[in-house]
Amino acid sequence: MKRNAVAWASLAVATAALVSSKGLTRAVPAAPKTPIESQRTARALSDAFVSVAEYARPSVVQIGVERKGGNVFRFPNNPGRRNPFQRPPGNNNGPNVPNEIPDLLRELMKQFGEKDFNFEHQQFGMPGAQGTGSGFVFDDRGHILTNNHVVSGAGKITVTFHDGVEATATLVGTDPKSDVAVLKVDNTSYPALARGSSSKLRVGELVMAVGSPFGLSQTVTMGIVSATDRNNLGINDDKDSFESFIQTDAPINPGNSGGPLVDMDGRVVGINSAIVSGGRGNDGVGFAIPIDMATGIADALVKDGKVNRARIGVKIQPLAPAMARGLGIDPKTKGIVVGEIVPGSPAEKAGLKPGDVITGFNNQPVTSTATFRLTVSASEIGKPYSLKYFRDGKEHTTDVTLSAAEKVVFDAEGESANPTAPARESEKQTVSDFGLEVQPLTPELAKGLGLSGTNGLLVSSVKEGSAAEAAGLEAGNVITQVVRDKKIEPVKDAKDFRELAGRSDELNVFVKSSKGPGGFVTLSKAK
Repeated sequence: MKRNAVAWASLAVATAALVSSKGLTRAVPAAPKTPIESQRTARALSDAFVSVAEYARPSVVQIGVERKGGNVFRFPNNPGRRNPFQRPPGNNNGPNVPNEIPDLLRELMKQFGEKDFNFEHQQFGMPGAQGTGSGFVFDDRGHILTNNHVVSGAGKITVTFHDGVEATATLVGTDPKSDVAVLKVDNTSYPALARGSSSKLRVGELVMAVGSPFGLSQTVTMGIVSATDRNNLGINDDKDSFESFIQTDAPINPGNSGGPLVDMDGRVVGINSAIVSGGRGNDGVGFAIPIDMATGIADALVKDGKVNRARIGVKIQPLAPAMARGLGIDPKTKGIVVGEIVPGSPAEKAGLKPGDVITGFNNQPVTSTATFRLTVSASEIGKPYSLKYFRDGKEHTTDVTLSAAEKVVFDAEGESANPTAPARESEKQTVSDFGLEVQPLTPELAKGLGLSGTNGLLVSSVKEGSAAEAAGLEAGNVITQVVRDKKIEPVKDAKDFRELAGRSDELNVFVKSSKGPGGFVTLSKAK
């Protein structure tokens, strides 16, 4: 035993001598020194982030919701362990329920882990009975701004402020179409969060998300503005919803819903609402409701308890370059195309016609259908607004006086049906260059399609791989209008339509469908 010890000691000494011999050692390089100026810049940037967080957090609240028939979920307070789901300081009256956590996580795994790709509202909690979200102080009268989906169906709502003080909240009003809700508490001692301007946000600008992800109150995450004016995403459940989201990569997770997205001045620029969820956590694609839009809705909810929206009475679609060329307009023109007009609507009274291209409203450019809908809906009912549009390649201006949305109603779409009435072969016309066959629209066919009139041509078949198929046309669609000589005209008959198609490289037609609203479609010949 002693010999072994001596042997090991000798080996250690020999190894040390070998390593220290000349030529086998080298100096360990010193860590590079950070330039003083870089250190100062880093500290200044860090201090700026700290200042923004310290300014915003006192105005941010956690919202606990007790669904009707359920109990408020509270997080266990266990000072002896660093439980990642510990309740925030100040909440000391909730039951200790550690056994609920695994069940809660299993529900989250089901909701967020078994879907390939989905938009998820970011409220945290068990489905049905209880949930936790976020919000922020909106004004000095005790109003709290949050998401509609956070408080929808709530029986009892509890607001917890940054210092742990709790208050029972009443629901002032909700707007499912925009996913905005306003609460009211008696406590008015907490500061309202300063409001920024979402319309001035720039892509790449730094922002912070503040809220209660997974119930962890007063959590701050940071990212940039990834995009603005994200619309037609279908995030809000309402079929007539209003969407124009700010996209951000600031981490947003379950429980962040309703919390503020703030700029580097600490001003709220959006309400965190949803993420694209393709896995079990945040994937860096989150969405917030612009504060400019939310403020107008919140003011209406505080004043009237509901939102009174205006409507002009047109069905619209984006202006594509091919459509602009067909109408004799510069293909670079930004605007929207009028497809249909509600009889007796403000649009009809202002003289608008199908095929007009709207480029301005209230002296502001019209760049997208979503922005136009939002702007019109938020405008004052009964007030005239200037409207700029193109017709026959020429620019015109008119005034339109908006009406309440409930007074401007589109005809309900008819039940989907397959037309079965046969057409005589002599009446059918094959438009081979674009790959479709059309026939006259008879009263029987119109009735089967749920259409009130018989103007138009029925698409009886569409060739596989054709230009018509590429444009989305299907058998059962009805073509009612066509662009001819830079003007929009009703289609005459099947033969005339075939002849027009034969001498056109691009064909702009208005197509109706029993599946939804109609719109202009551009058919292009294969080259």
